[in-house]
Amino acid sequence: MNHVPPAGSPTGRPPAGLRPAELCIVIPVLNEEANVAPLVERLDRALVGIGWEAIFVDDDSTDATRAAVAAIGAHDPRVRLLHRIGRRGLSSAFIEGAQASLAPCIAAIDGDLQHDETVLPRMFAALREGGYELAVGSRYIAGGGVGTWDRKRAGMSGLATRLSRIVLRAPVSDPMSGFFMLRRDTFERAVRGLSALGFKILLDILASLPAPPALIELPYEFRTRTAGESKLDAGVLRDYLLLVVDKLVGRWVPVRFLLFAAVGALGIAAHLVVLKLCLAALALDFATAQAIATGCAIVGNFVLNNVFTFREARLQGWGFVRGLLTFAAICSVGAMGNVGVAAFLFSPAVNSAWWLAGLAGAVMSLVWNYAVSSVITWRRN
Repeated sequence: MNHVPPAGSPTGRPPAGLRPAELCIVIPVLNEEANVAPLVERLDRALVGIGWEAIFVDDDSTDATRAAVAAIGAHDPRVRLLHRIGRRGLSSAFIEGAQASLAPCIAAIDGDLQHDETVLPRMFAALREGGYELAVGSRYIAGGGVGTWDRKRAGMSGLATRLSRIVLRAPVSDPMSGFFMLRRDTFERAVRGLSALGFKILLDILASLPAPPALIELPYEFRTRTAGESKLDAGVLRDYLLLVVDKLVGRWVPVRFLLFAAVGALGIAAHLVVLKLCLAALALDFATAQAIATGCAIVGNFVLNNVFTFREARLQGWGFVRGLLTFAAICSVGAMGNVGVAAFLFSPAVNSAWWLAGLAGAVMSLVWNYAVSSVITWRRN
């Protein structure tokens, strides 16, 4: 006799009144308390007839953003919260939110009300009925616009858009858009190649797909923020450039390692400048001058790596002091290894060229410093 599982069991039908979500809207947020309730209300009005769910991915807000989401989710099961601690970034937030859902369609929308939620039904129809894999909200086609942006911001966006064409696999007018929808199978084809750096997840997806997707662009007018503060800063530009570089060379060399190496090159230059000043201007003996120059280079490298290379795990307060001490210790071990490797290769037993021995020692030291400081100095909580 066949066994029929009861309704609501893992292999049965869902309880009456419930149906699986057709659309998951991922909303990365950071200190957007005042915008949570208005956004949910707007989604509810715009998505009539569509089974949707909203996942707010909160990067450990310091205001009451999570409480605002929880207050709505307490009586509306479509609204969910994913609280991340020790991780930051819109791209990684979208990835985690998408993976927390089983909906066949996934949308990205900002939590600041600047995207036009009324375009979502047209995106959904394009994916479910139009045969498209990806629908992009565009500010740069007829009917779209950037709202009240000033000339400087519009110019920077245009420059970033042109730069993105280096890595794009599909022609799109607004690859910097954070407002789009894609099918889950399209997301799954891209997810293992995503860099998850910074804020430009659409560019990351387009550059990671093995083949250009069937996409459509739909116009929308970018709105002006009415509550909360913008998250745009110099770090956004840094993350964007890292994303482009990662898409170019990341399959061979980690982009963070390249940034660490660039900081190291600046440290060598700073070391030589300080050494020259100590010898020429202060008339110090070489050993003292070398020690001062080495100390300055280590401190400078630590500060730059803390600000740029490991920005997401930036150390502050006593953590900064602890990090500096561990970084100095790690670099000291690396320096001893550098000298040891170079001396061995230059010895009569091996007889390598002086430049090859020196380069090998420097590379060994660089790899050691990066690998160990990543784990110890800038370890994630």
